[in-house]
Amino acid sequence: MRKVLLFSVLLVLGLAGSQFLSSLGGAEPAVRETVRLLTTACLGFVMIHVGYEFDIDKRNLRAYVADYGIAATAAAFPWLFAAGWFVWAMGAESWESALLTARFAAPTSAGVLFAMLAAAGLSATWLFRKARILAIFDDLDTVLLMIPLKVLIVGWRWQLGVVVAAMAVLVWIAWRWLHALRLPVGWPWVIGYSVALTAACETVYRGSKLLDDAVPIHIEILLPAFVLGCVMARPAGADPHSDDAREGHQEGPETPEEQRVATIVSAAFMVLVGLSMPRLGASEEMGWGAIAAHVAVVTVLSNLGKMFPLFCYRSEASWRERLALCVGMWPRGEVGAGVLVVSIGYGIGGPMVTVATFSLALNLLLTGVFIAWAKSLLAADARLRAAASPPARA
Repeated sequence: MRKVLLFSVLLVLGLAGSQFLSSLGGAEPAVRETVRLLTTACLGFVMIHVGYEFDIDKRNLRAYVADYGIAATAAAFPWLFAAGWFVWAMGAESWESALLTARFAAPTSAGVLFAMLAAAGLSATWLFRKARILAIFDDLDTVLLMIPLKVLIVGWRWQLGVVVAAMAVLVWIAWRWLHALRLPVGWPWVIGYSVALTAACETVYRGSKLLDDAVPIHIEILLPAFVLGCVMARPAGADPHSDDAREGHQEGPETPEEQRVATIVSAAFMVLVGLSMPRLGASEEMGWGAIAAHVAVVTVLSNLGKMFPLFCYRSEASWRERLALCVGMWPRGEVGAGVLVVSIGYGIGGPMVTVATFSLALNLLLTGVFIAWAKSLLAADARLRAAASPPARA
């Protein structure tokens, strides 16, 4: 768990550093923009490796339909719980603004989750394999649902249709050429891919702002990077359905140098996610005590909403493994922060956004605790299974 502790400390340091960026005065916007671009590039690196290790058994598609439904439900409950609290307890101005802001609570941070689970040595477990699918699906569900939420705020725009079409094409590419294209997979290449994807997404975004500054075309790097990893061919023996398949998330190729670079990029990503957080503070409308109470309630509600998978997968895993999966899905991060940035961009502010930001930050700070709890649940389950199994015959 030393790597988990290190990553947790880096998150805290990044979050602390984000609170001092405002002291930079006129340089703050440029620094925050640089942090955003670096965070995006690191996320691209992480998600390319996730796609590289991802596989779908096309003979059992019905299971993935069920997984998507479970992921969507596990994303919907935190969202609706938080939105209801914003409206009924905090007096949000409208349901539209509450629903948009509360969407921060829906997506599990895929990048943070995968890095931390791998750091905890859980990459060969059922929890990791299932979390890898659910986290990607609930992030995808969040990105898709942001489109109708934006429609509620600004009305239908053609740019939103472009985003939907682009996402559909990307999903089809991943399906059509899954691990079929022989592309270089060494870390210098993956860094290059990540930078190129970041530049492409940013070019589309900035170019579309020239046409309509109110509703630019914003394609999050999470899906393109994941799809690129999915189409990369893997070496012989890496078929997850073969008897000699390697297990778990290996952060790309298995050489020590590749693993070392992947760890360094993941560590940098943790710092950058923390630095990406907006400035936190009380307001004239609400004091620190009230903010702390609302943050506690919203955090509990959003994490309780992630408990739906506990009632699923009964034929696949014990209740401890399912509980560990739910706890493992609690970390929030870059996608939730992106939702808050979108909300602020549409003029939504006040105590609701402050509470949402603190809740997101609190979940980030507790990520190491969540992963440690999930690991202890799996360890307890393994001990009980060993105790219940009959002794081997001499």
